[in-house]
Amino acid sequence: MALARRAFLTRAAAVAAASAVAPGLALPAPAQAAAWKKRVTGADLDTNRRWQVAGTDLGIPYVLENGSIGYLFGDTFNTPWPEGPPLPNDWRSPVMLRSNVHPGSPGGIVFDSAARVAGNGRAPELMHNGHHGVGIDGLWEVTVIPNDGISFPETRRQLISYMSIENWGGPHWRTRYAGLAYSDNGNDFIRTPLKWWNNAGNTDPFQMWTMQRDGDWVYVFSVRSGRQDGPMMLRRVRWDRLFYPESYEGWGWNGTDWGWGRPCTGILHGRFGEPSVRRLGDGTWVMSYLNCATGCIVTRTASGPDRVWTAEKVQLTHWQEPSLYGGFIHPWSGSGSDELHLMVSKWTRTPEGRSTAYHVSQFVGTV
Repeated sequence: MALARRAFLTRAAAVAAASAVAPGLALPAPAQAAAWKKRVTGADLDTNRRWQVAGTDLGIPYVLENGSIGYLFGDTFNTPWPEGPPLPNDWRSPVMLRSNVHPGSPGGIVFDSAARVAGNGRAPELMHNGHHGVGIDGLWEVTVIPNDGISFPETRRQLISYMSIENWGGPHWRTRYAGLAYSDNGNDFIRTPLKWWNNAGNTDPFQMWTMQRDGDWVYVFSVRSGRQDGPMMLRRVRWDRLFYPESYEGWGWNGTDWGWGRPCTGILHGRFGEPSVRRLGDGTWVMSYLNCATGCIVTRTASGPDRVWTAEKVQLTHWQEPSLYGGFIHPWSGSGSDELHLMVSKWTRTPEGRSTAYHVSQFVGTV
C-alpha cells in the first residue's frame, strides 16, 4: 500500500495545484448564491456503516432507467481519506449509490441502495479498474474516474463516461483516454473498446465529458484533463449511436456562422474543472464547473446547448468550502429560488500532505 499512498499524495498535490488561484488575479468576494445543506459521505455516516463508502469524491447525479437517481463516486475508501489510517484500506472506483429522495426535501439527499449490493454490504466498484496495474486491453492505468452517466428508458441501458488516469504527476494530471461503459442490468458495467485518446501534449479537449439528452440527441460537452487552460467543446450524437464515433457531430464556427457537422470550435475558453450540464424541467440549460483561475464553482445558463451562454455566476468560493471541486448539477434541480442542487467535493490537507477532509456535500443555490 506504500505505492498507493504515495500515488494519492501525488494526486493530492496535483489537485491542489490545479485548483490554486492564478497569481495576480483578484479574488472574488464571498458568494451568497449557494448554501451548504448537508454532508452526504463520510466515515461517520450511514454511507460507511451500510456500504463501506467513507472517504470519497464527486457524487455525479444522473437519472437512472427507472427514474430514480444514481450518484457516481470516484476514488472511494472505507477510511476517512485515501491514505488511512488504518491501512490497508479498500480502494474502489467508480462506486454508485442510489436514491429516490428529492434533493429539495427538508432532509436533503438520503441514499437508499448501492449498485451491485443486495441490501447492506460493501459497495464494489462498477467496472474493471487497473489500480496501478493493467486496465482493459493490457494498458496501464492508475485509476478509473467517472465523468457522467446517462440512461435510456427505451432499452433500459445505462452508459457511463469515464477517464482512464495515466498519472497524477506534473502541474496538470493527465488521462490516457476517455471511454464509455454500459450496463443492461443497472449494476455491472462493461468497458467498451471505444477510446477517445489523449495526445502527447495532454491537450486533447475531449477527455472530461458531461452528457445531456434532449429528444433524439445527446449533447456532449468536454474539456481537457488536469483542470488546465483550454477550450470547452460541444458535440452531439443520436442517443442510439453513442457507440459509433463517426456519428458524433461537432458544433463549429466557419468564419461566418456556427453550425453542426463541422470541426469543433471552443464554445468557451478558460481553466475548467469537471463540467456538468443539465436541462431543467422548464427547458433552461445549466452548466456548472470549477473555475480554476478563481477557485470558485460557477454556473451559466442558456436556452439551448448551442445557444449563447450567460456570464459566470459564482455559486461557491473557496472561503465557503476550502479545497472545493466538482459542483455537479442534480437533474431534479429547478430554475426557481433555492432550487439548484450541487454535489460538491472537498479535499483539505495539512502542509505535510495529511488529509483532514475528503467527502461530498450537498449545496443549494439559484441559477
